[in-house]
Amino acid sequence: MTHLARKLRVTDYFSLGWGTMVGVGWLVVMDDWLTRGGPLGGVLGFAVGGILLLPIGYVYGKLVMAMPDAAGEVAYTARVFPRPVSFYTGWMMMLAYFIVCPWEAVAVGRIAAYIFPALDSIQLYSVAGKPVYLPHLIIGLALTSVVTLVNYHGIRLSATFQNWSTFGTLALFVIFVAVGVTRGSTANFPPLFTHTPFISILLVLQIVPYYMTGFESVTKAAEEANPQFRASGFSRAIFAAITVGAAFYIVVIAAVGFVAPWRLLTGEPFMTAVAFEHAVGSRSIVSIILSAALLSLFKVFNGNFVAASRLLFAMGRRGLVDTRFATVHPQNQTPAAAVTSVGIATAACMFLGSAILVPISEVGSVASASGWFAACAAYLWMQPKRMQPQVADRLIALLGALVGLAMLLMKFAPFVPGHFSQWEWLTLAVWIILGTLIGRPRADPSGNTDSERNS
Repeated sequence: MTHLARKLRVTDYFSLGWGTMVGVGWLVVMDDWLTRGGPLGGVLGFAVGGILLLPIGYVYGKLVMAMPDAAGEVAYTARVFPRPVSFYTGWMMMLAYFIVCPWEAVAVGRIAAYIFPALDSIQLYSVAGKPVYLPHLIIGLALTSVVTLVNYHGIRLSATFQNWSTFGTLALFVIFVAVGVTRGSTANFPPLFTHTPFISILLVLQIVPYYMTGFESVTKAAEEANPQFRASGFSRAIFAAITVGAAFYIVVIAAVGFVAPWRLLTGEPFMTAVAFEHAVGSRSIVSIILSAALLSLFKVFNGNFVAASRLLFAMGRRGLVDTRFATVHPQNQTPAAAVTSVGIATAACMFLGSAILVPISEVGSVASASGWFAACAAYLWMQPKRMQPQVADRLIALLGALVGLAMLLMKFAPFVPGHFSQWEWLTLAVWIILGTLIGRPRADPSGNTDSERNS
């Protein structure tokens, strides 16, 4: 087995988990969130979603302590399920992480153009009616190159970058919320819901898996823990990421609804910044918000890049994809081939432009929920001699599996409001077909299962 550098601490794992989770959706698509559910619908949707993720986080904590494997869900499902189940579980989680990278690469161009409107020039073409500008592409490609190089040269450099951007985002968030809410009013909240309360919460809850994906990225870097690291630190980092992530989204949605008449601002680009500027009456608050957004974008891009490249590396090591993806750089001790591949694929997807932003949220939610469901189901099926889950653990895992399944059905069932459209079905189908073509989901030629090879 090839080995990665072991340099990560508890703080690094929290920064990875929370940083991978919270990006710039709270700035870029806040109008979509509020249109779905209204201020109270948005708050309750993320609150319920955060609570429902706790049993899933508990199961991940148990699994990663027993199996600190970069393959994550692939390793867990390989213990009890056939090889194809393990492959497609990993392939779906690969989508959940990877799909965020071009999302952020596109978003950075939009944020930069909001600061410097002249960047909205030199239109090259349009996708689904959305223009693609040359300056946006250049900025996004430059950021992709930086993140790729940082991860190519070492996990310690990547973790330091992640820590600074994570805690910098939190500090700026506290500042602009504290300043903004002093000028707000409860009179700005109505309407609290955009549909009936149940439908409003449901429509927001459907996108929670995408915006809360990331706590389980801790498992993808489990092999890179410092030799003095205690296994219980994985669980602490996972629970902290879920709790702080849900609280972040709840506070920012409530703050936007409080500081300005949000119904009048839907449709505005970067509605969060517009709402706070409306309340404070100063452009300086916008500068703080955009600074927080840029830091947040850097960290979520980097965090998902780490998770996607480690998962691709681990799948290569298990022979589920081309084994060349398992190449480790001899000096940097990083998964060099996987890092380079994720960087190139991100750059290629960037050319689809901003048309990908909202649909990605929908498909990413299903990809995440499928991985959570599979991990909890695997834990339920594990024999006592392997993991020795207690009765209470099994009940928690059952609850986690049911939550993951419910999140899948919310998007698949045609009678549920907000279910998949034809374009989202097409995107999901293309990804599955691509995995079938380039992956190796069938049985190992030796006749051994993943479970037997890794026992």
